[in-house]
Amino acid sequence: MSTDELLSREVAGAASVPHGCPPCDQPDVVTIGNDRWSIDVLPGTGASLGAGRIRTPDGVWRDLLRPTPQTATGNPERCASFLMLPWSNRIDQGRLTFGGQTWQLQRNGADGTAIHGATRHAQWTVTAQDETSVTLEVSSAEQVGINFPWQFRAAVTYRLDGSVLRVTTSLRNTDVEPFPAGFGHHPYFRRALLPVGSAGDPEAQPMLEIPAGSGYPLARGIATGSAAAIPARADYRVARPVGSAFVDDVLTGFVVQASGNATEARDATGSDTGALATFDAEGCTAARITYPAVDHPDVVVDLRTDDAYGHLVVYVPRRRGYFAVEPVTHVNGGLALQQAGVEGTGVVILEPGQEQRATFTVSVTTP
Repeated sequence: MSTDELLSREVAGAASVPHGCPPCDQPDVVTIGNDRWSIDVLPGTGASLGAGRIRTPDGVWRDLLRPTPQTATGNPERCASFLMLPWSNRIDQGRLTFGGQTWQLQRNGADGTAIHGATRHAQWTVTAQDETSVTLEVSSAEQVGINFPWQFRAAVTYRLDGSVLRVTTSLRNTDVEPFPAGFGHHPYFRRALLPVGSAGDPEAQPMLEIPAGSGYPLARGIATGSAAAIPARADYRVARPVGSAFVDDVLTGFVVQASGNATEARDATGSDTGALATFDAEGCTAARITYPAVDHPDVVVDLRTDDAYGHLVVYVPRRRGYFAVEPVTHVNGGLALQQAGVEGTGVVILEPGQEQRATFTVSVTTP
């Protein structure tokens, strides 16, 4: 997320505007699962996740991700996780400038921004599926009301491999000219690992560790310059409780120098932060959530990302039973910063036919 829950709601009625074709033969919900995970995918709601459940060693199925209310499956903002594409987070005032031209996008955020990409309400097509994986695709040329001036095609694959959920996203330029691009995912993690069907616990305090090197100065949730020091409110370099204070920040600088089986986290100036980010075949550990034993053993959740996910948004709303840790390829407002010559935004320029691809994983272990 990128502001308080009220601020991040779309302009009244926008969520109900139909995008693309009717569902036709597409299922409302696709469920994949194994003995450790159960995932609900919503093709008609931008390939969002409706639920993300895990089974703990005591045999109980629990909601790791915030479950989507049955009455809200068409609203990505209330889903367990949603995909932001072909840009992540916000474009200030909806004004997109690139190559000497400026486009006015629909300002569909209550704060007057163009928010969370252009495909959240699109109908995605299931192109491959088995018991433990599903791939969905969308083409902007086949949609109505896509809030982006260039043509693109995107795909996402959700795959379960034992205790690991692997999410691979791709974005291809199908236009005749280049455009600035990026994407991100917005998973909401529950504060407490409660049995499926239980109400959330806003008082629970899981431990959060994020080995970032730097953060961004923000105004109304949009970066105003290059990465700098991490604000104290968002400093999770040493594991600590998620907390009850409001947090809405963008972190970066996870991995730059290998050192054995670990990497030294650096800040924007290259200085050693003292934080360590483990690195293995699954990628950099961008965040670790530890749920202390209550009516279940300790559970550790690792969010690992590849190099393309150079940024992480941390969102902790007040008095809610969930928080968000969002792997994103670029910083909030990155398209404007990139045009202003700011380095390290994570924004890529896709030439016609070029594709950006990135993977993150969520793994669950019990020490």
